[in-house]
Amino acid sequence: KVLALEAEKLGYESLWVSDHLMSGKKPIIECFTTLSSFASLTKTIRLGSLVACNSYRNPSVLAKMTATIDVISNGRLEFGIGAGWNKQEYQAYGFPFPKPSIRIAQMREGLEIIKKLWTETKVSFRGNYFNINQATCEPKPVQKPYPPITIGGSGEKQLLKVVALFADRSNFFGDTIKFAHKLKVLKNHCLKLGRNYNKIE
Repeated sequence: KVLALEAEKLGYESLWVSDHLMSGKKPIIECFTTLSSFASLTKTIRLGSLVACNSYRNPSVLAKMTATIDVISNGRLEFGIGAGWNKQEYQAYGFPFPKPSIRIAQMREGLEIIKKLWTETKVSFRGNYFNINQATCEPKPVQKPYPPITIGGSGEKQLLKVVALFADRSNFFGDTIKFAHKLKVLKNHCLKLGRNYNKIE
C-alpha cells in the first residue's frame, strides 16, 4: 500500500505485480487481489501484472477478474500474461506442468477467450484445452477495445508467434545481441501473420 501510494506521488507511470504463489521462505502477495486493492487506493498510476501465469486461473474467470479491475481503476489495467515456468510452484500448488509447447498452446487459447469475453456479448469457444458456452463478461473493461496486453517470454518457435498474434507489448530480456535476434524473430512472425511489427512495443 505504502509503495503504491508513494510511486503514484512520485509520478511513476505504472506499477506492476508479479504472479507467483510462493517465493522460497519469503511471504508473497497474490497478484490480482493486490492490484484490486491498489485500484481503489490510487487514482492515476497504471496497474499491471508482470506477468500472470495462464495456468493458475481459468481464462474465462481471468477475463472477468481483469475486466473488473479495469472498471474499478477507471481504465488503468495493464494485462500481462505468460505461459508459466516455475515447475516447483506448479507442483506445490497441484497444477499440472505439461511441456512448454502445451503451456504455450494453452496460453494462446486463453488469450483468445479473454479477448472475446472483453469485446463480445456472448462467447462460445471450443478448444483443445478450454471450452466455454454462451459466456458473458459484464461489465466490459473501460479501455477500448480492451486493456493493453503484454506477453512475457521469448521462445522463438511458438511463444513469439503468440506475441505476434495477440500482444501490444512483448516482455523479455537478454544482452544486446540476443535481444536484437529475438526482435528479428518476432518481426518475421509478424510478417508471416500480417501483423504490423511496429504496433508491438
